[in-house]
Amino acid sequence: MTKLRFASPPIRLVVALAAAVMITLGAAAAQAEPEGGVRRYPYDPSRLTVVGKPQWHKVKAGETMLDIARNYGLGYNDVTLVYPNMDPWLPPTKRSVMVPSLFVLPPTQLSQLVINIPELRIYFFDAKSRTVQTYPIGIGDEGWETPLGVGFIREKREHPTWYIPASLQAKYQAATMPPGPDNPLGDYFMGLSLGAYGIHGTAMPWGVGRLVSHGCIRCYPEHILLLYPQVAIGTKLEIIYQPVKIGRIDEQIFVEAHPDVYQRVGDYTAYGLDKLQASGLGDLVDRDRLLLALRLQNGVPTNVSRISNRSGPGYPLAGLDQ
Repeated sequence: MTKLRFASPPIRLVVALAAAVMITLGAAAAQAEPEGGVRRYPYDPSRLTVVGKPQWHKVKAGETMLDIARNYGLGYNDVTLVYPNMDPWLPPTKRSVMVPSLFVLPPTQLSQLVINIPELRIYFFDAKSRTVQTYPIGIGDEGWETPLGVGFIREKREHPTWYIPASLQAKYQAATMPPGPDNPLGDYFMGLSLGAYGIHGTAMPWGVGRLVSHGCIRCYPEHILLLYPQVAIGTKLEIIYQPVKIGRIDEQIFVEAHPDVYQRVGDYTAYGLDKLQASGLGDLVDRDRLLLALRLQNGVPTNVSRISNRSGPGYPLAGLDQ
Protein backbone atom coordinates (compact mmCIF):
# COMPACT_ATOMS: atom_id res chain seq x y z
CA MET A 1 0.00 0.00 0.00
CA THR A 2 1.51 3.31 -1.09
CA LYS A 3 1.70 6.13 1.42
CA LEU A 4 2.28 9.83 1.05
CA ARG A 5 5.84 10.66 1.99
CA PHE A 6 6.56 13.85 3.93
CA ALA A 7 8.24 15.03 7.10
CA SER A 8 5.84 15.25 10.06
CA PRO A 9 5.84 18.68 11.76
CA PRO A 10 5.22 18.85 15.52
CA ILE A 11 1.63 17.84 16.25
CA ARG A 12 1.20 20.69 18.77
CA LEU A 13 1.87 23.28 16.10
CA VAL A 14 -0.31 21.56 13.52
CA VAL A 15 -3.36 21.29 15.75
CA ALA A 16 -2.98 24.80 17.20
CA LEU A 17 -2.79 26.20 13.70
CA ALA A 18 -5.80 24.22 12.50
CA ALA A 19 -7.95 25.03 15.51
CA ALA A 20 -7.23 28.73 15.24
CA VAL A 21 -8.44 28.78 11.66
CA MET A 22 -11.84 27.72 12.94
CA ILE A 23 -12.03 30.67 15.32
CA THR A 24 -11.14 33.28 12.75
CA LEU A 25 -13.01 32.43 9.61
CA GLY A 26 -16.53 31.88 10.84
CA ALA A 27 -18.67 32.58 7.79
CA ALA A 28 -16.06 34.71 6.01
CA ALA A 29 -14.96 32.22 3.35
CA ALA A 30 -17.29 31.39 0.50
CA GLN A 31 -19.67 28.60 1.43
CA ALA A 32 -22.34 26.74 -0.48
CA GLU A 33 -25.20 24.39 0.19
CA PRO A 34 -25.16 21.30 -2.04
CA GLU A 35 -27.67 21.09 -4.90
CA GLY A 36 -28.32 17.54 -6.00
CA GLY A 37 -25.15 16.50 -4.20
CA VAL A 38 -23.04 19.14 -6.00
CA ARG A 39 -21.48 21.81 -3.77
CA ARG A 40 -20.67 24.99 -5.71
CA TYR A 41 -18.71 27.73 -3.97
CA PRO A 42 -18.96 31.35 -5.13
CA TYR A 43 -15.64 33.07 -5.74
CA ASP A 44 -14.24 36.36 -7.02
CA PRO A 45 -10.68 36.37 -8.45
CA SER A 46 -10.13 39.94 -7.27
CA ARG A 47 -11.16 39.57 -3.63
CA LEU A 48 -12.46 36.11 -2.66
CA THR A 49 -10.26 33.12 -3.43
CA VAL A 50 -10.65 31.11 -0.21
CA VAL A 51 -13.71 28.84 -0.14
CA GLY A 52 -15.32 26.34 2.20
CA LYS A 53 -15.49 26.09 5.95
CA PRO A 54 -13.51 23.90 8.38
CA GLN A 55 -15.56 21.73 10.72
CA TRP A 56 -15.21 19.62 13.85
CA HIS A 57 -15.98 15.91 14.04
CA LYS A 58 -16.16 13.61 17.07
CA VAL A 59 -14.67 10.21 16.26
CA LYS A 60 -17.16 7.36 16.58
CA ALA A 61 -16.36 3.81 17.65
CA GLY A 62 -14.98 1.80 14.72
CA GLU A 63 -14.42 4.90 12.57
CA THR A 64 -11.11 5.41 10.76
CA MET A 65 -9.61 8.67 9.57
CA LEU A 66 -10.23 7.43 6.04
CA ASP A 67 -13.94 7.10 6.84
CA ILE A 68 -14.00 10.62 8.24
CA ALA A 69 -12.15 12.04 5.24
CA ARG A 70 -14.50 10.42 2.75
CA ASN A 71 -17.64 11.40 4.67
CA TYR A 72 -16.56 15.04 4.44
CA GLY A 73 -15.48 14.86 0.79
CA LEU A 74 -11.76 14.84 1.60
CA GLY A 75 -8.83 12.59 0.74
CA TYR A 76 -6.49 10.61 2.96
CA ASN A 77 -3.82 13.33 2.76
CA ASP A 78 -6.21 16.05 3.95
CA VAL A 79 -6.64 14.49 7.40
CA THR A 80 -3.22 12.88 7.87
CA LEU A 81 -1.38 16.14 7.17
CA VAL A 82 -3.26 17.77 10.04
CA TYR A 83 -2.85 14.74 12.35
CA PRO A 84 0.41 13.12 11.21
CA ASN A 85 1.01 11.28 14.49
CA MET A 86 -2.47 9.81 14.83
CA ASP A 87 -3.02 6.21 13.73
CA PRO A 88 -5.38 6.68 10.74
CA TRP A 89 -6.89 3.23 11.30
CA LEU A 90 -7.44 3.60 15.07
CA PRO A 91 -8.12 7.24 15.95
CA PRO A 92 -9.16 7.79 19.59
CA THR A 93 -12.91 7.28 20.03
CA LYS A 94 -14.79 10.46 21.05
CA ARG A 95 -11.79 12.61 20.12
CA SER A 96 -12.81 15.85 18.39
CA VAL A 97 -10.80 16.35 15.22
CA MET A 98 -10.67 19.33 12.92
CA VAL A 99 -11.91 18.58 9.39
CA PRO A 100 -9.94 20.83 6.99
CA SER A 101 -12.69 21.53 4.46
CA LEU A 102 -11.33 24.97 3.54
CA PHE A 103 -9.40 25.68 0.33
CA VAL A 104 -7.34 28.38 -1.34
CA LEU A 105 -8.22 28.31 -5.02
CA PRO A 106 -5.37 27.47 -7.42
CA PRO A 107 -4.32 29.88 -10.18
CA THR A 108 -6.10 29.29 -13.48
CA GLN A 109 -5.91 30.82 -16.95
CA LEU A 110 -8.84 28.92 -18.44
CA SER A 111 -11.32 28.72 -15.52
CA GLN A 112 -12.44 25.20 -16.37
CA LEU A 113 -10.81 22.04 -14.93
CA VAL A 114 -7.68 22.47 -12.80
CA ILE A 115 -5.74 19.68 -11.11
CA ASN A 116 -3.13 20.72 -8.56
CA ILE A 117 -0.77 17.79 -8.09
CA PRO A 118 0.78 18.59 -4.65
CA GLU A 119 -2.59 19.01 -2.95
CA LEU A 120 -4.12 15.97 -4.72
CA ARG A 121 -7.23 17.90 -5.66
CA ILE A 122 -9.29 18.79 -8.72
CA TYR A 123 -11.24 22.03 -9.20
CA PHE A 124 -14.05 22.61 -11.68
CA PHE A 125 -14.60 26.31 -12.35
CA ASP A 126 -17.65 27.89 -13.95
CA ALA A 127 -16.48 31.37 -14.94
CA LYS A 128 -19.97 32.40 -16.05
CA SER A 129 -21.59 31.87 -12.63
CA ARG A 130 -18.35 32.51 -10.70
CA THR A 131 -18.69 29.22 -8.84
CA VAL A 132 -16.25 26.37 -8.28
CA GLN A 133 -16.49 22.73 -7.22
CA THR A 134 -13.59 20.80 -5.70
CA TYR A 135 -12.90 17.11 -5.06
CA PRO A 136 -9.96 15.05 -3.69
CA ILE A 137 -8.06 12.76 -6.05
CA GLY A 138 -5.42 10.04 -6.16
CA ILE A 139 -2.45 10.65 -8.47
CA GLY A 140 0.51 8.86 -10.00
CA ASP A 141 3.01 7.16 -7.73
CA GLU A 142 6.78 7.66 -7.89
CA GLY A 143 7.96 6.52 -11.31
CA TRP A 144 4.44 6.92 -12.71
CA GLU A 145 4.00 10.64 -12.07
CA THR A 146 0.86 12.33 -13.36
CA PRO A 147 1.99 14.66 -16.18
CA LEU A 148 1.71 18.42 -16.09
CA GLY A 149 0.35 20.50 -18.94
CA VAL A 150 -2.65 22.09 -20.61
CA GLY A 151 -5.03 19.88 -22.54
CA PHE A 152 -8.69 18.94 -22.82
CA ILE A 153 -11.17 16.12 -22.29
CA ARG A 154 -10.99 14.07 -25.49
CA GLU A 155 -13.38 11.20 -24.68
CA LYS A 156 -15.91 9.94 -22.15
CA ARG A 157 -16.87 6.32 -21.43
CA GLU A 158 -19.38 4.80 -19.04
CA HIS A 159 -18.63 1.37 -17.57
CA PRO A 160 -15.28 1.44 -19.38
CA THR A 161 -13.12 -1.47 -20.41
CA TRP A 162 -9.58 -1.02 -19.15
CA TYR A 163 -7.00 -1.37 -21.91
CA ILE A 164 -4.10 -2.52 -19.78
CA PRO A 165 -0.72 -0.91 -20.58
CA ALA A 166 1.84 -3.32 -22.03
CA SER A 167 4.04 -2.83 -18.97
CA LEU A 168 1.27 -4.22 -16.72
CA GLN A 169 -0.15 -7.00 -18.87
CA ALA A 170 2.11 -9.65 -17.35
CA LYS A 171 0.93 -8.65 -13.87
CA TYR A 172 -2.74 -8.98 -14.78
CA GLN A 173 -2.20 -11.75 -17.34
CA ALA A 174 -4.50 -9.94 -19.74
CA ALA A 175 -4.56 -7.11 -22.28
CA THR A 176 -7.99 -5.81 -21.25
CA MET A 177 -10.25 -5.87 -18.20
CA PRO A 178 -14.03 -5.70 -18.65
CA PRO A 179 -16.30 -3.44 -16.61
CA GLY A 180 -17.00 -4.70 -13.12
CA PRO A 181 -16.19 -4.26 -9.43
CA ASP A 182 -12.49 -5.10 -9.91
CA ASN A 183 -11.92 -2.66 -12.79
CA PRO A 184 -9.62 0.12 -11.49
CA LEU A 185 -11.34 2.69 -13.72
CA GLY A 186 -14.62 2.41 -11.84
CA ASP A 187 -17.85 3.23 -13.66
CA TYR A 188 -16.85 6.45 -15.45
CA PHE A 189 -13.76 7.49 -17.43
CA MET A 190 -12.83 10.83 -19.00
CA GLY A 191 -9.78 10.51 -21.25
CA LEU A 192 -7.27 13.35 -21.51
CA SER A 193 -5.50 14.77 -24.55
CA LEU A 194 -2.20 14.58 -22.63
CA GLY A 195 -1.59 10.90 -23.36
CA ALA A 196 -3.00 7.62 -22.11
CA TYR A 197 -4.35 9.19 -18.94
CA GLY A 198 -7.80 9.88 -17.61
CA ILE A 199 -9.95 11.13 -14.77
CA HIS A 200 -11.99 8.20 -13.50
CA GLY A 201 -13.59 6.46 -10.56
CA THR A 202 -11.91 3.72 -8.61
CA ALA A 203 -12.51 0.28 -7.14
CA MET A 204 -10.15 1.23 -4.26
CA PRO A 205 -11.47 4.40 -2.56
CA TRP A 206 -8.68 4.27 0.05
CA GLY A 207 -6.34 5.46 -2.74
CA VAL A 208 -7.95 8.90 -2.96
CA GLY A 209 -5.55 11.37 -1.36
CA ARG A 210 -2.52 9.16 -2.08
CA LEU A 211 0.14 8.53 -4.67
CA VAL A 212 -1.21 5.24 -5.99
CA SER A 213 -1.93 5.26 -9.72
CA HIS A 214 0.12 4.80 -12.89
CA GLY A 215 -0.50 8.43 -13.78
CA CYS A 216 -4.30 8.62 -13.99
CA ILE A 217 -6.44 10.75 -11.69
CA ARG A 218 -8.71 8.74 -9.37
CA CYS A 219 -11.89 10.11 -7.80
CA TYR A 220 -14.23 8.66 -5.22
CA PRO A 221 -17.07 6.86 -7.02
CA GLU A 222 -19.60 9.35 -5.65
CA HIS A 223 -17.56 12.30 -6.93
CA ILE A 224 -16.93 11.04 -10.46
CA LEU A 225 -20.70 10.41 -10.60
CA LEU A 226 -21.20 14.17 -10.00
CA LEU A 227 -18.44 15.39 -12.31
CA TYR A 228 -19.00 13.11 -15.29
CA PRO A 229 -22.33 14.53 -16.52
CA GLN A 230 -21.13 18.13 -16.08
CA VAL A 231 -17.83 17.88 -17.96
CA ALA A 232 -18.25 17.98 -21.73
CA ILE A 233 -15.85 16.60 -24.30
CA GLY A 234 -13.55 19.48 -25.19
CA THR A 235 -13.49 20.95 -21.67
CA LYS A 236 -10.09 22.55 -21.08
CA LEU A 237 -7.81 21.11 -18.42
CA GLU A 238 -4.78 22.51 -16.60
CA ILE A 239 -2.58 20.15 -14.56
CA ILE A 240 -0.33 22.33 -12.40
CA TYR A 241 2.26 21.89 -9.67
CA GLN A 242 1.65 24.46 -6.93
CA PRO A 243 2.52 23.23 -3.41
CA VAL A 244 2.07 26.79 -2.13
CA LYS A 245 -1.07 28.77 -2.91
CA ILE A 246 -1.90 32.31 -1.81
CA GLY A 247 -5.50 33.50 -1.51
CA ARG A 248 -7.51 36.27 0.00
CA ILE A 249 -10.78 37.21 1.63
CA ASP A 250 -10.73 40.95 0.91
CA GLU A 251 -7.66 42.23 2.82
CA GLN A 252 -7.14 38.98 4.75
CA ILE A 253 -4.31 36.97 3.14
CA PHE A 254 -4.11 33.18 3.41
CA VAL A 255 -1.36 30.73 2.55
CA GLU A 256 -1.99 27.03 1.94
CA ALA A 257 1.19 24.91 1.89
CA HIS A 258 1.40 21.24 0.87
CA PRO A 259 4.34 18.83 0.74
CA ASP A 260 6.43 18.80 -2.42
CA VAL A 261 5.18 15.31 -3.31
CA TYR A 262 7.30 14.87 -6.46
CA GLN A 263 10.31 16.77 -5.04
CA ARG A 264 10.34 19.40 -7.78
CA VAL A 265 10.66 22.79 -6.11
CA GLY A 266 14.09 22.55 -4.46
CA ASP A 267 14.33 25.18 -1.72
CA TYR A 268 10.75 25.15 -0.40
CA THR A 269 11.01 28.36 1.61
CA ALA A 270 12.49 30.28 -1.32
CA TYR A 271 9.75 28.88 -3.53
CA GLY A 272 7.05 30.09 -1.12
CA LEU A 273 8.59 33.55 -0.84
CA ASP A 274 8.76 33.78 -4.63
CA LYS A 275 5.05 32.92 -4.84
CA LEU A 276 4.26 35.67 -2.34
CA GLN A 277 6.31 38.22 -4.30
CA ALA A 278 4.60 37.25 -7.54
CA SER A 279 1.19 37.68 -5.90
CA GLY A 280 1.82 41.35 -5.19
CA LEU A 281 0.40 40.91 -1.67
CA GLY A 282 3.67 40.94 0.25
CA ASP A 283 2.97 44.26 1.98
CA LEU A 284 -0.11 42.73 3.64
CA VAL A 285 1.68 39.66 5.02
CA ASP A 286 3.36 38.91 8.35
CA ARG A 287 6.59 37.22 7.26
CA ASP A 288 7.00 35.16 10.45
CA ARG A 289 3.55 33.66 10.04
CA LEU A 290 4.21 32.93 6.40
CA LEU A 291 7.46 31.13 7.25
CA LEU A 292 5.70 29.02 9.89
CA ALA A 293 3.01 28.01 7.40
CA LEU A 294 5.73 27.04 4.91
CA ARG A 295 7.38 24.97 7.61
CA LEU A 296 4.21 23.12 8.63
CA GLN A 297 3.03 22.20 5.10
CA ASN A 298 -0.21 20.85 6.55
CA GLY A 299 -2.56 21.92 3.75
CA VAL A 300 -4.64 24.19 6.02
CA PRO A 301 -5.17 27.76 4.74
CA THR A 302 -3.40 30.00 7.25
CA ASN A 303 -4.15 33.68 7.84
CA VAL A 304 -0.76 35.35 7.41
CA SER A 305 -2.06 38.92 7.40
CA ARG A 306 -0.27 41.61 9.35
CA ILE A 307 -1.86 42.39 12.73
CA SER A 308 -3.30 45.68 11.43
CA ASN A 309 -5.21 43.76 8.74
CA ARG A 310 -6.55 40.88 10.83
CA SER A 311 -10.22 40.88 11.70
CA GLY A 312 -12.64 38.79 13.71
CA PRO A 313 -12.60 37.49 17.28
CA GLY A 314 -9.29 35.68 16.83
CA TYR A 315 -6.75 34.77 14.20
CA PRO A 316 -4.79 31.69 13.10
CA LEU A 317 -1.80 30.83 15.26
CA ALA A 318 -3.22 32.78 18.22
CA GLY A 319 -2.37 29.86 20.49
CA LEU A 320 1.24 30.00 19.36
CA ASP A 321 1.77 33.67 20.15
CA GLN A 322 2.24 33.18 23.87
